[in-house]
Amino acid sequence: MAISLYDVSVTSFLQVLGAVTGFLDKGAAHCQKNGIDLNGVVETRLYPDMLPFRFQVVAVAHHSLGAIKGVQAGVFSPPGPSTADYAGLQKLVADARAELSKLSRSDVEGLEGKDVVFQLGDRKMPFVAEGFLMSFSMPNLHFHATTAYDILRMKGVPLGKRDYMGQIRMKS
Repeated sequence: MAISLYDVSVTSFLQVLGAVTGFLDKGAAHCQKNGIDLNGVVETRLYPDMLPFRFQVVAVAHHSLGAIKGVQAGVFSPPGPSTADYAGLQKLVADARAELSKLSRSDVEGLEGKDVVFQLGDRKMPFVAEGFLMSFSMPNLHFHATTAYDILRMKGVPLGKRDYMGQIRMKS
């Protein structure tokens, strides 16, 4: 059986976004229970030269739904600045999940072989859709989801590997 572009992109994006939704919810509950300022969490960095939690969550939405939109448009650039608070980040992830869930298999399969350019300033990196989604956006999605997860763990949120994995796709 061949695997489709929809299966390797949208289905995987939804799994990660579902996991992020879950650990964001656990993070909010833990912080509220323990008197931890959620605005402080949003600004937390793992290391001074790394971008904060806010950016990590924005990048998760950007490298999932935003990646599909980038392929559709033929160009993808890094996310712009955000001032979202914790609840705003939760909404951003929920909205990305909802929009991705509306995509049909044929919408995504029709993108196969389409040219897409990653553009950062004057720098341009050419891809075809499947190469972009699998070798650029998917690793970025996991990097930023992991970093957001790690920041919450650093804040004492009781998360485990299952929280990161989300709903796995077992044989039914």
